[in-house]
Amino acid sequence: MSDDQDKDSKTEAPSEKKLSDAADKGNLPFSRETTVFASTLAIYIFIVFFLAEGVASTAQALKDIFEQPEAWRIGTATDIVGLISHIILNSAALLIPIFVLLIVFGVGSSIFQNLPRPVLDRVMPKMNRVSPVAGFKRIYGVPGLVEFGKSLFKIIIVSLIVVLVLWNDYFATLDLMFSDPVTIFTAMMSDLKQIMIVVLLATAVLAIVDLFWTRHHWYTQLRMTKHEVKEELKQSQGDPIIKSRLRSVQRDRARKRMMSSVPRATLVIANPTHYAVALRYVREENDAPIVVAMGQDLVALKIREIAEKNNIPVFEDPPLARSMFAQVSVDSVIPPVFYKAVAELIHRVYAAQPQQRRVT
Repeated sequence: MSDDQDKDSKTEAPSEKKLSDAADKGNLPFSRETTVFASTLAIYIFIVFFLAEGVASTAQALKDIFEQPEAWRIGTATDIVGLISHIILNSAALLIPIFVLLIVFGVGSSIFQNLPRPVLDRVMPKMNRVSPVAGFKRIYGVPGLVEFGKSLFKIIIVSLIVVLVLWNDYFATLDLMFSDPVTIFTAMMSDLKQIMIVVLLATAVLAIVDLFWTRHHWYTQLRMTKHEVKEELKQSQGDPIIKSRLRSVQRDRARKRMMSSVPRATLVIANPTHYAVALRYVREENDAPIVVAMGQDLVALKIREIAEKNNIPVFEDPPLARSMFAQVSVDSVIPPVFYKAVAELIHRVYAAQPQQRRVT
């Protein structure tokens, strides 16, 4: 029941990190039927291109041995080794191509599905691999039933193919028992090719279905719960609560630095209670006024309070205050669109204090 609930709770798609971690651990989708199809294709290629010539060469070697026994002495151990070596070398001409084809096609099918990578975790001993409970789940779970279905499909298809091919040639096959060996081999090759073609098609269909199934099952197994997504987000980006506190501390520090700059302002433009923008203009420092502080509501009231304590003029101009608050940022020069309106206010400041230059 708990496993079913856990599966039901896995409603989120696996993240890139989880997919990458699974790949690093060697947990990748792998279709065995694709490898079976590749091996079957290798066998078919061997039958078509190598079997006849290899069998003929081996048969000729054996024929020479049996028809000319006097040419092969077995009086000493050296003679026996030479005879066995001759048989092995001639048999190798028949067997080497099939070994090479199986290796090449088997490795190729694995590379086609996933690029090889060394993973020591896959070869480490694990208790769950010998656990009867885990083994029972593997056998009677969904993956086990799928494997049973694939095996049953292969048995039925191969059996039907063999029966159909041999049924049509039943009497001809009986007649071959009294025919020349070459004729028997030719007829067997023809039947074998027919069987292999149909088996190849059946395994191809099964490999395609199994390839999609394994990838779907692998992706489903890696799905995550909402809690896992949150935990992964915490690990990758940090705890949201801690980050929120850090941002709060950073805002407090920035606000304190900003408030400490208000006494250096030349004037403050305010909407009576909602907005306040403190500007500093000294001709020797900058060509245009700079925003040294800005805020709304309580921060705006605090800016006005500090400005009044330091005898900094405060001009109430609601449209200008709202516009500047929306378009300017702290420690930046005001946009040209505000030059005229601000210049008039600065002129009024200097006109009211003609003998003072507010340079601090």
